[in-house]
Amino acid sequence: MLPVEIKVREALYALQDREYQAFHSKLIPNVDPRTVIGVRTPALRKFAKEFGKTEDAAEFLKALPHGCYEENNLHGFLIEGIKEYDTCIAYLEAFLPYVDNWATCDMMAPKVLGKHTDRLMGRIERWISSQHTYTIRFGIGMLMRFYLDEKFDPACPAMVAGVQSEEYYVNMMIAWYFATALARQYDAVLPYLTEQRLSPWVHNKTIQKAVESRRIDREVKSYLRTLRIGKQGQGSRER
Repeated sequence: MLPVEIKVREALYALQDREYQAFHSKLIPNVDPRTVIGVRTPALRKFAKEFGKTEDAAEFLKALPHGCYEENNLHGFLIEGIKEYDTCIAYLEAFLPYVDNWATCDMMAPKVLGKHTDRLMGRIERWISSQHTYTIRFGIGMLMRFYLDEKFDPACPAMVAGVQSEEYYVNMMIAWYFATALARQYDAVLPYLTEQRLSPWVHNKTIQKAVESRRIDREVKSYLRTLRIGKQGQGSRER
């Protein structure tokens, strides 16, 4: 390891919570538990904020791939702190191929991207067309984060519905997107359910997540339940 990686690893172990490590490892089943140190997110964010002010941060961002789950999360938090759009995109493009789980993927939400939504859309289209599970998931997540309110365009749900994947964590994100869209753009996205434009599994998972949402009225939830397609295996993982 490079010196900066050794210093970071030591700092992260100083923040270790063994009980949290055992608990959180179960939430990311495709990540080797031996690579999970067990640092709670608030503590990691606090560390990232201070570490990001040091010269070592730039070296750490170049040190890919990382060996620990928290190092990947730290990398994502450092990218979040980048305030210049093109620089942020460059670091994202370098990092996304190394993202290997839903939690690291979903934690990243660089605010600067929301200030450049016109430019960002083309990048999202490329991410969603990727063959990498978490690059696709990240792209859909950015559509959900930045394009469901005043920036909403009917082309966005069409783009998400067009994703064809056998990957669980891609399909879960598609369902999450449409469940969220039902709360914000109900009339525009309801036809994706009434006309069964989604795969049966995604269709039913969308309804399940919408019914669980606090942002959707009880009457709407009752109606959505009537749109379920038979019985589909839902799996035990929820993110």
